[in-house]
Amino acid sequence: MRTLTRRLLLPGLTTLALAATGCSSTPHTGAVAEAGGSPTTASQGDGTQQLTVDAAPQGSAAPSAIARTRTGRTQPEKSSLKVASYDKASGRAVISKAPQGPGGSPTHSPTPEQPVAVGDVIASAPAPGAPDGLLAKVTEVVKKTDSGTEVKTASTTLASVLKDDKADGKVPVDPATVAVEPLMKGVTVSWAKGGGLRSGPNSAKLPLGNLRLDVNAAVDTAEGAPVSAGASVSGFVQLAPQVEFSYDGAPGAGALPHAAFLGMSGDWSSQWELKGRAAASTGAPKRIPFAKLHSSPVIQVGPVPVVVNLDLTCYVQVEADGKVTLDVRQDVKGDFRVGGSYATGKGWTPVSTSAVQSSPVKAEVSAAGKVKAALGAEASVGLYGAVGVGADFAPYLRGEADAKASASTDGKTSATGSWALHGGFDLSGQLHVGLSLFGTPVMDRRIPLGTLNREWPLASGRAGL
Repeated sequence: MRTLTRRLLLPGLTTLALAATGCSSTPHTGAVAEAGGSPTTASQGDGTQQLTVDAAPQGSAAPSAIARTRTGRTQPEKSSLKVASYDKASGRAVISKAPQGPGGSPTHSPTPEQPVAVGDVIASAPAPGAPDGLLAKVTEVVKKTDSGTEVKTASTTLASVLKDDKADGKVPVDPATVAVEPLMKGVTVSWAKGGGLRSGPNSAKLPLGNLRLDVNAAVDTAEGAPVSAGASVSGFVQLAPQVEFSYDGAPGAGALPHAAFLGMSGDWSSQWELKGRAAASTGAPKRIPFAKLHSSPVIQVGPVPVVVNLDLTCYVQVEADGKVTLDVRQDVKGDFRVGGSYATGKGWTPVSTSAVQSSPVKAEVSAAGKVKAALGAEASVGLYGAVGVGADFAPYLRGEADAKASASTDGKTSATGSWALHGGFDLSGQLHVGLSLFGTPVMDRRIPLGTLNREWPLASGRAGL
């Protein structure tokens, strides 16, 4: 089967500090927010700053931007330099001047920019050679070139650029920035956002900020089942994800932050139908991925562009004994929150919560047996290309039916059966070593989120067979 791919390319990213040339063919237009725009910091009584956390403004004349913490300075600052190129294998980067605005004036700053120097820390939105952004410290200024200043860099942490500042916020993911790759035929994509922008066959039904995937997929049918009992799953998944980010720094060079959090949360709704007699499962339940989603939103933490990487794989999963035949449709609505939370003295601890309920729209069960089907998503959240949190969220439907038969000496027989349907969800995952980019101690192993399971009755009944 030929893989179908639909790309919804990231619009322009305006960040805060240094502009860099783009790594995609999509041009970026507009200007960086000047004085008079929304403030990015607020001074605290202890001399630190409370940094705002927002989506990077769209519409920059430069396709990406960087913030810079110069040697001897304690706060990150805007810069009119840009990352012209980066080579991951060698750690070398070329830093050049920002593009010129009308009349030959710099686009980002009217004052001359100080040359990049050893010890400078650079946080960059996606740039050529760094599709996941760049967070690095300059270790050597190599030479001047026609393209800019070539430097050697080494990896560093957010603590080296955010220092003792504080930040806390939630940023909705723009559904138009999500790249969707269907993995089977019959998958359609719809989204809706502000400004009256909508795309896809079901976009008119969506609240703003929501992304919807519709699927109609056949699953393996039990051997010997009649044609009328062909197994299939159809329906939709609709979600409105948002990134959660917080940081509470500590004073002093090399100090560990007091606290940090990275995660994903949002609303989830789906309506789906399971029909027919699914084939018996052997070993693990059969999982059928039907779409992959990817987005790399840039969130603006004060003047610092922080690149967040989001990946989701939506799937259908069926576990059955090949005996029971279902025709069930249900609604699932609720929310979820997964992430990693760091605190001094406690280290990293997992966070996983969900409030999801389902209601049956239709329920018919025949024959005896068991079946469990889920329409879920595997998700990962990371910074600058390093995975920090992985989660698996799977709302499911579980059905079972049993039969009893009796016979008497006079030749009379009877058969009765009972059936029950249950809704529920499983939420599990892991914290990964990528969370150490906050500047916390490096984890020596993955930390499981633990498994959160909730289940509730939907419908039940008895019938003569």
